Amino acid sequence: MQQLMRFCLIFLIFLGLTGCGNLPQVSAEDRLYLDLSLDFLGEYILPKQTFEQTKVGGLSGLTYDRQRDRFYAISDDRHQPRFYTLKLDIEQNQPDKIQIEKVTVEKVTFLKNESGEIYPDNTIDAEGIALTPRRTVFIASEGSIKQNVMPFIGEFDLNSGQRQQNLRLPDRFFPNSSDQEGRSPQGIQHNLGFESLAVGATSVLKEDPFRLFTVIENSLLQDIDPQKSVKSSPLRFLHYVINPIGDPVLIGENLYWLDPVPSGTLLSGLSDITTLEKEGYFLSLERNLTLAGFDIKIFQVVNANASDTSRIASFKNDTNEIEPLRKQLLLNLENIGVELDNLEGLALGPRLADGSQSLLLVSDDNFRPDQVTQFLLFRLKIS
Repeated sequence: MQQLMRFCLIFLIFLGLTGCGNLPQVSAEDRLYLDLSLDFLGEYILPKQTFEQTKVGGLSGLTYDRQRDRFYAISDDRHQPRFYTLKLDIEQNQPDKIQIEKVTVEKVTFLKNESGEIYPDNTIDAEGIALTPRRTVFIASEGSIKQNVMPFIGEFDLNSGQRQQNLRLPDRFFPNSSDQEGRSPQGIQHNLGFESLAVGATSVLKEDPFRLFTVIENSLLQDIDPQKSVKSSPLRFLHYVINPIGDPVLIGENLYWLDPVPSGTLLSGLSDITTLEKEGYFLSLERNLTLAGFDIKIFQVVNANASDTSRIASFKNDTNEIEPLRKQLLLNLENIGVELDNLEGLALGPRLADGSQSLLLVSDDNFRPDQVTQFLLFRLKIS
């Protein structure tokens, strides 16, 4: 009897082992990521218009105010730097037909320096915007290196648009000064500087610290090796802690690899990021301009013990020992069946009627008559 029971036990164990062999194998890499998916819900084209004597356009960054159910969109107009307050009406009467019904421009806020004066022409190229728990916005300007206008990231009053403080950016992001001739070029490339901003906050209280993240659009000059023909570019991803008292503190920098660019690419880069609720997780928006049009992808990004690169002067040497931020393709927008414009802004929006999270993208029309301000609405599902 004991032998029969032992045989049955061994047989059951054998069946269990062979059954497990049929289960799908999940790699350690895949276990790093959240189980996310994006459903495309619809497109809305904002009609060409003026608002309080400004042309509504050039929308390069987007952030959502959950308290007011409004979006703030930064315009990259170098003559009148400003951001708009937008109201989005989302039609949700039919669960299978959720779409943007209308986008209304409600307010324009002009950016001012610390003295309260509107910035003069060509002194700021605002590209990124992020709302903070203390009811301010951080704004990223990539400057204009050819005109010797330096990049900066500043904190601005949400209502008046007046600058309150600047983040301290590491020297390696600025070009060599004139007395450094003979040294290798360094700093951001012209028109490829700071475009993305995202706030990570675990509290809505003004007194609590929060985190701010930003990534340059493309590689620093000192990270480019002209002797190597590489299709993927190394970016630097900055991580600040903003405290109620004292200056913002840069606590880390990580390596982010752009996806290899397709053939015929004219321009490429990372145009925006947003934080997810789980700390250390992000979405990134990569955009390529090719001969065939725009090639745009959304990635899930995770900081899984990424190496700190703040003391690495250049990525020209071997980067095999550097642990980068991990990323996984979430959606290739060529598959949504809509002609894409110059999408630059990315933000989580309001909860939808079914409780799922919305995601909004917006395009920069470059104030051109042949381009549009395009809003794309998605449902972000977390399993």
